[in-house]
Amino acid sequence: MTEQGTSKGRRISGDQREELARTAVEQYAAGRSIRALAAELGRSYGFIHKLLVESGVELRGRGGNNRAKKD
Repeated sequence: MTEQGTSKGRRISGDQREELARTAVEQYAAGRSIRALAAELGRSYGFIHKLLVESGVELRGRGGNNRAKKD
């Protein structure tokens, strides 16, 4: 999927950014993690996170049990 024409660290804008955002939103909605999307798309975790937030996606919480058991 790195055929998006985006190399890591290279600025993207306009139609290319919109297309990347659509891809990220679709894949995230299908259950992919931000970290997996970043690796697959050749972008940073922060960039993908920002794209999703800018696109209005409600981000999932972290997996696993995040709270200590009450006795």
